[in-house]
Amino acid sequence: MKLQKARIQNYRSIRDSGWFDIEPTKTILVGPNEAGKSVLLRALERINSSNKNSKFDPLRDYPRSELINLSLDKDDGKPISISDVPVVEAQFLLEEDDTETITKIDKRFADATTYMLGPQLDNQYWHKMDGGPQIPTFGQIRSEISNIFHYIDIQLMESEHADLNSHFVDDLFQITSGWDDSTPMSCGQAQSLAQLLSIASKSLENSDILEIVQFQELVEKPNVYTKRNEVMNALYSRLPIFVYFSDYFRVHARIHLDQLANRIDQGILDQNPQDFGNACLLKLLGFDARQLSEMGNVARPSPDDEQAIRIYENQLDHRRYQLDSASTQLTERINDAWKPNPDKSEFNRLHITADQQYLRVVVEDGLNTNVGLDQKSEGYQWLVSFFVVFFAEARDSYKNAVLLLDEPGLSLHGLKQKEFCSTISRLAETNQLLYTTHSPFMVGSDELDLVRVVEMTDRATGTVVHSTIAAGDSAALLPLQEALGYDLAQNLFVQKRNLILEGLTDYWYLDAVASLLREAKYSYLDGNIALIPASGAGRVVYFATILHSNNLKVAALLDSDSAGDAAASVDTLVHTLRNKNILRTKDAYTGPVTRPEIEDMLRDTLISIAKSDLKWDVSTVANDHRKQPILNIFANEIGNDTFSKYKLAKAFLRWTRDHEATDLTEIERNQWKTLINKINKALG
Repeated sequence: MKLQKARIQNYRSIRDSGWFDIEPTKTILVGPNEAGKSVLLRALERINSSNKNSKFDPLRDYPRSELINLSLDKDDGKPISISDVPVVEAQFLLEEDDTETITKIDKRFADATTYMLGPQLDNQYWHKMDGGPQIPTFGQIRSEISNIFHYIDIQLMESEHADLNSHFVDDLFQITSGWDDSTPMSCGQAQSLAQLLSIASKSLENSDILEIVQFQELVEKPNVYTKRNEVMNALYSRLPIFVYFSDYFRVHARIHLDQLANRIDQGILDQNPQDFGNACLLKLLGFDARQLSEMGNVARPSPDDEQAIRIYENQLDHRRYQLDSASTQLTERINDAWKPNPDKSEFNRLHITADQQYLRVVVEDGLNTNVGLDQKSEGYQWLVSFFVVFFAEARDSYKNAVLLLDEPGLSLHGLKQKEFCSTISRLAETNQLLYTTHSPFMVGSDELDLVRVVEMTDRATGTVVHSTIAAGDSAALLPLQEALGYDLAQNLFVQKRNLILEGLTDYWYLDAVASLLREAKYSYLDGNIALIPASGAGRVVYFATILHSNNLKVAALLDSDSAGDAAASVDTLVHTLRNKNILRTKDAYTGPVTRPEIEDMLRDTLISIAKSDLKWDVSTVANDHRKQPILNIFANEIGNDTFSKYKLAKAFLRWTRDHEATDLTEIERNQWKTLINKINKALG
């Protein structure tokens, strides 16, 4: 199953983060220092931590300013009990193997799609799921049960079964005393009723009454709770493991095996952050510290004892050969994930050697020089430590892990961070991954739909998460602005042909649709054309002027709304581009909207996506007002506080990953083909 969305409450700096979406591959949490990014990851880890000793500590984890109201003792009379405090709410999307598992329990749950889990401050949890038969209330079956039992009593009194003297109606009254119509048929209630139904069923097993009153259907209803609970417990057992990794977990260059083994045996491993990294290294090698330590404790044999010499040699050789093999595998794993350039000195080989009680991690670089891991750069030490912990923690039962990376690559050079982004993307192909950052190099310009902005404008509000690219604190958006600025600076004067777009969502739509049409061999946007978002129609003129002054070919695509009209009429833009290179959406749009924006060229598809993915249903209103721009309809019907054109565009990007050009309407495909042809012609 995949984590789909989450919400954190009442945890350290977080009062209520609000619900935020989580991508099926990787999700990027950006924000300034002290915004609460690490706290978010720590809370998410508690969903199903790889460290089974990781639990909520009410005294330390509950927001400090509210602690005076929290009851840590049932008898202290404070208004809030730890058993009533929600911390994490997580929604998971069921996958095919999850559905297969629960349908083996009961086929009626085949329509289930999501599973929700909520760890509480007292380290208990609730869970629920959609789909399948719902637990009935007594009110829903009261009349049916009373009528059937009354009918059974009459039949028993008038038949050969009268000697049973069952009086099921009286028994039913005693069992249901104190129940009302809202009483759910769960736990004790369902069990008591099911037992009575079972007695009735056995008493009448040779009677045709069972068929007449459809008794079996009634028997199943109180058992829904049992089946539903069994299904949810099966899903709980299939939860992915949450693996948290921070900069503190390092592999040491020299490990004293006996001392490490003693700390492991004494259960004080967590007191030294390096111990965790070292223990992961040994776990990855397939050893434990005590085993390697004892293998190095071989007494030196007498020079005259040939058999003892052979035993001595074999034991030490066994350890050395095992470590050599493990070193080779670890090097291959790291290089396979890191993809170093073999022509440069960054292609390193790891050698793990042992000398009695000391285990050493040595690095052989591209110049065949051997140095200790601690003599390599901070960035490389972090890289090796990360992969050691990752490969050790994500193996075996952790294959279905959710990786939580806290400020990964912080000590890497900016360009190395950009390369590491690609590494993270490869890791996210097999493990869902969330990471925090405030570095612009850790956010690709094409990954803004994966970004969640974390901010804390004041302590009273606490940490909040925005699923859209919006925040009240400009510092929260700084990494995104810097990422876009860096990407723009790298590409601004590189391409001879440039198309300036009004904003980021226009860029997303054009790039995504062009990719769909290209894959379908339906239309081809010239790959040599650079797409440049200008952050507003009013700024298009500045970009056009700068690029044109450098003797580059330039065209601009503007919406046909009032902002686009205003930009298109600016004398400087008209003089710079001439009218033929000022493209308008109305030039390709064929629908009834008089002032179409780029979203109107995907009107039907966006309406469908918004309904299915965002639960924004405007289909009826949109059908009744065909001449109104679709963004206006969304804003009016959904509300400006909820609707976001960025969120709509991001939903479209997610949709394109699993769909093809043929899933667009024919009118949409033809409109975009026309637009792409006009772009190619203007910049040809």
